[in-house]
Amino acid sequence: MQNVVRIEPWGEGDLALLQKLLGDPAMTEHLGGPESDEQLANRQVRYERITEEGSGRMFKIIYQLTGEAVGSVGYWDSIHHGDHIYEIGWSVLPAFQGKGIASAATTQAIAHAKSDGKHRYVHAFPSIANPPSNALCRKLGFTLVEECDGEYPKGHFMRCNDWRLDLTENASKIAEQEQ
Repeated sequence: MQNVVRIEPWGEGDLALLQKLLGDPAMTEHLGGPESDEQLANRQVRYERITEEGSGRMFKIIYQLTGEAVGSVGYWDSIHHGDHIYEIGWSVLPAFQGKGIASAATTQAIAHAKSDGKHRYVHAFPSIANPPSNALCRKLGFTLVEECDGEYPKGHFMRCNDWRLDLTENASKIAEQEQ
């Protein structure tokens, strides 16, 4: 499945994809609802700058068969329970869900996070009401740490699962999944 998708750095021309991902009520059902045009424009700028600032990476997911951008995946610096970590998140357009695309793209993003070598752990915080995202964490070898309160986007609180992946312990598993 890995060669069905590739991830590319988020760029200036990706606002339309961001609008489809985070400006749509169905896509943001587990994320507090759609963001406004202003919020999306601000997020676009953050996504474009994250790599050069050294605080993470954002990628668009490209479906190899068509060359079409079908989602996003990325990780960023965060602090959780006083520890410096990466937080990771993904989103795939509805027509491409259920095909292993999120799994393949997230595996590639995790490999980048590992190669960056900045943090030992990457955490995902999907809503407890989002079975597919929780299943993805389980499939990729994350360990369920606890249920917790999360904030996404700013000002919207939800109940989440805290999934943690040790980038040092899972190095060989990540490399195997990339092949």
